[in-house]
Amino acid sequence: MQGEQVVKIRASYGPAESPALVEIWRSAVRATHDFLEESDFDRIEGNLASAYFPAVSLIVAERAGEPVGFAGIAEGNLEMLFVTDEARGEGIGTDLLNEAIANFGVTKVDVNEQNSGACGFYRSRGFAQVGRDVLDGDGRPYPTLHLELSQ
Repeated sequence: MQGEQVVKIRASYGPAESPALVEIWRSAVRATHDFLEESDFDRIEGNLASAYFPAVSLIVAERAGEPVGFAGIAEGNLEMLFVTDEARGEGIGTDLLNEAIANFGVTKVDVNEQNSGACGFYRSRGFAQVGRDVLDGDGRPYPTLHLELSQ
């Protein structure tokens, strides 16, 4: 069973890996972001490899040599964390978050308010809401919660 295999977190990423990470993103977002308009989904997906991945430090979770999740960090902010839908609930997101906190100084994350699973995930791991915006960073109607790690 896949869930029993060891997950390794690595802080190395090469552009050749972008298609695999985009597929993880697609799987995760299709399963958790039912509020996202199709045009926004397409726009974000089209910018992942060219704009979003290069803007962050990426860490990758792999199982049996295959990527199953990733996180992107910039200046203490967790900018992205996605786990393939097939591996959700197996602790991979927690492993990525723990690595981001311990080795990359993550203390903050913004999360879509409509993504109740992610909101609960971060809150259960010590993050507390410190702010809210009605629009997301692109000015779209996706309220964003600003969370910080409570010490």
